[in-house]
Amino acid sequence: MNTFKKGVHMDIKVWMYVIYLAVSVGLTIWVARALSRNGQVFLEEVFAEERLARAVNSLLVVGFYLLNLGYVTVAMKHSDPIDSTSQAMEELSLKIGLVLLVLGALHFFNVFALGRYRRNRLRQLATHPPLVPIGRLPMPSAPPGSQLVGAYPGGPQPTGAHPAGPQPAGPQPGVGPTNNPPTR
Repeated sequence: MNTFKKGVHMDIKVWMYVIYLAVSVGLTIWVARALSRNGQVFLEEVFAEERLARAVNSLLVVGFYLLNLGYVTVAMKHSDPIDSTSQAMEELSLKIGLVLLVLGALHFFNVFALGRYRRNRLRQLATHPPLVPIGRLPMPSAPPGSQLVGAYPGGPQPTGAHPAGPQPAGPQPGVGPTNNPPTR
């Protein structure tokens, strides 16, 4: 009787392993294909080059398979005896749930890393803000006999650096003391 019972335990455990492998490998293949197909557009945006995006996509798929199938095979072992079908189902659901969590964690890690890379690349490509102006361009000369509105000699003077750049030393018209004698 004990040998028969042990044989039944082995059958339940073997079936649990078979179902676990079938579901886990099937989920891994399905998720990898979906991520590869839909992630291609995202990778083209991230890398701004289709050939590089395809290469990275292929490498990500291979890495995804290696990590996930490696986890599936390591997590398959169950050393405790399985006494019933319900216990086998509980263990199976725990193992498949862990596989799904690993799949989700790998997916979110990839999206996070690629999104960060994209932000850094866009930041590097962004145009730099213009430099602060050092001075101003000189005003164009007015034709003889015309008066520019707001021109400097009779109009308001700008503040700060002189708009025409360096000025010759000596008296400037309209600036400083006048030649009129003081009135008493």
